[in-house]
Amino acid sequence: MYDDLKDKRVVVTGGASGIGLATARRFAKESCQVVILDSNQEALNKALSEQQAFSGGVCADVSSQEEVEAAFKEIDQIIGGIDVLISNAGISMRKPFTEVDYAQWSKIMQVNLDGMFFCTRAAIDRMEPQQSGVILFTASTSGLAANPNYADYSASKAAVINLARTIAWECGSWLRINSVCPGYVMTPMQKAEYTDEMVDKINATIPMGRHGKPDELAAVFAFLASSEASYITGATITADGGERA
Repeated sequence: MYDDLKDKRVVVTGGASGIGLATARRFAKESCQVVILDSNQEALNKALSEQQAFSGGVCADVSSQEEVEAAFKEIDQIIGGIDVLISNAGISMRKPFTEVDYAQWSKIMQVNLDGMFFCTRAAIDRMEPQQSGVILFTASTSGLAANPNYADYSASKAAVINLARTIAWECGSWLRINSVCPGYVMTPMQKAEYTDEMVDKINATIPMGRHGKPDELAAVFAFLASSEASYITGATITADGGERA
């Protein structure tokens, strides 16, 4: 537990499932004021009903600038601002590059990259006047090395990593921003794309012999948001069970 996180105002995008939900739960346990943002109203309602410690939730599509701006105004009303943004919302679709049409490419980029841009701009607009804040991106090991059938996803995550690095240079005197690169983590998105046989095959290539757990990624986000990571910014933190070692 990190005492300095108590009462911090935290927003988690893609916060109704997977890594986002686990991370929101972890920050709630740290006694933060947590608002989750998600495009799935049903999942959002379920998460809020099961997690009474959350301060609230907002339904919005991060790929829409108008919806993000409206969402952050609603967040202002709920918790009065923001100290920590976990920009986590993302999607993937498994196809060979030659089968990826522009509609799919655009959708991946709009959610995974434009969404980071819109949410980060909204957060920085609120953090800069207070001259403090932490922004953490969920990137991916796919942004560090090629993976077959993920050309669009990998490109979006590589861009996210370099976006964080650039912002770190420009805002380093008052803002900390880092990218977290999960490897294979057993989330609903992963379960939807992989059969049990595919999971077993992947596990055999990971030194730790298994997929990660959402709670293990949540612990990384909590550390990076805390004062224990006060000299870490512009970094790319890999959590992949040794896959890229």
